[in-house]
Amino acid sequence: MTPPAAASLALYVHWPFCLSKCPYCDFNSHVAKEVDHPRWADALQQDLRHHAEWAGKKGQTLSSLFFGGGTPSLMAPETMAKIINTAKQIFPCAPDLEITMEANPTSVEADKLHAFRDAGANRLSMGIQSLNDAALGYLGREHSAKEARAALAKAQAIFPRVSADFIYARSQQTIEEWRRELDAILDLELEHLSLYQLTLEPGTAFYSRHQRGLLDVPDADEGRRFYDLTQEKTEAAGCPAYEISNHAKPGQESRHNLIYWQSHDWLGIGPGAYGRFWREGQRVETRNRRDPAAWLDDVMTQGHAIDQITEDQPSDFAEEALMMGLRLHQGVDLDRIIQIAGAMDDWGDAAALDQMIDAGLLSRKGKMLNLTQEGRPLLNTILARLIAD
Repeated sequence: MTPPAAASLALYVHWPFCLSKCPYCDFNSHVAKEVDHPRWADALQQDLRHHAEWAGKKGQTLSSLFFGGGTPSLMAPETMAKIINTAKQIFPCAPDLEITMEANPTSVEADKLHAFRDAGANRLSMGIQSLNDAALGYLGREHSAKEARAALAKAQAIFPRVSADFIYARSQQTIEEWRRELDAILDLELEHLSLYQLTLEPGTAFYSRHQRGLLDVPDADEGRRFYDLTQEKTEAAGCPAYEISNHAKPGQESRHNLIYWQSHDWLGIGPGAYGRFWREGQRVETRNRRDPAAWLDDVMTQGHAIDQITEDQPSDFAEEALMMGLRLHQGVDLDRIIQIAGAMDDWGDAAALDQMIDAGLLSRKGKMLNLTQEGRPLLNTILARLIAD
């Protein structure tokens, strides 16, 4: 493969602790009664220093820092401040460095928002999930709709950029119910929204209930109607989709997620975090140990907790770039993939590409390859045909 010129770098920091485990969540999250915050602050900084050194990224410009989880708003603000300051000492930083933290809208966490802003966060992503109390109970959330609205209003007064997450196509939810709820969401006048269809991930409580016949979700046709309504209303409200599930007013797209979707470099620190980046001419992926206690012990004893390192083959990079890039409204730069991974016949099926363009599932304009409206629900099928075994 031919490495691209060095681009901006993102840093993901995983805080693995939550107040409770939501029944739809398959993230690496754990309920803990007590957390040794000073020890975790030291370990996360050490993990960061190791990854930056091993990856050879100290001279690369950091454009995004994202605190995810778990629930980062359960972190001590002092811990966040230490990590941000360490990152700024290690990397040259973009003047408009985006520093995002995820938060839940419980009153305890909302009371700490000023401290997180003072620590350096300048963008907040709030996991609200619904403005309906019955739905919040069904989703296992710890807050009410009233509490969510109050926390969101507080966040909008503190942070210059605020996003919120919501889940639709829930069990027993009707299209008309989602239409009304989406109207209420759009009335919040947020500049960024993440609107996800409920998915049943293996290992979650919802998946287990569905397997036992205790939980129904909309079928593919009904899910498509939910999706189409979502696109129609957000577009009309001036907050169109720039990615399949993410919507933004112009200029308010998540810079961090764009680095993922455009297959640039990011480092992942914390339990279960993974990174993908170019190192010594090779695209590599690192994965950290998932168990928080084991991760912490490894970092404190050996300086890191990297559990797995994988080197990409050309088809691996091409699959990553297509899988992530085709999610974007602007599409993916096919010429860039070919420049890095080689001619398409080396890693994919050029005839299948032509067939899917003819069938109206993909479109190509110059170097950009896009999913059409008809192709969006079929992304996985399209990828399976494009990438050679």
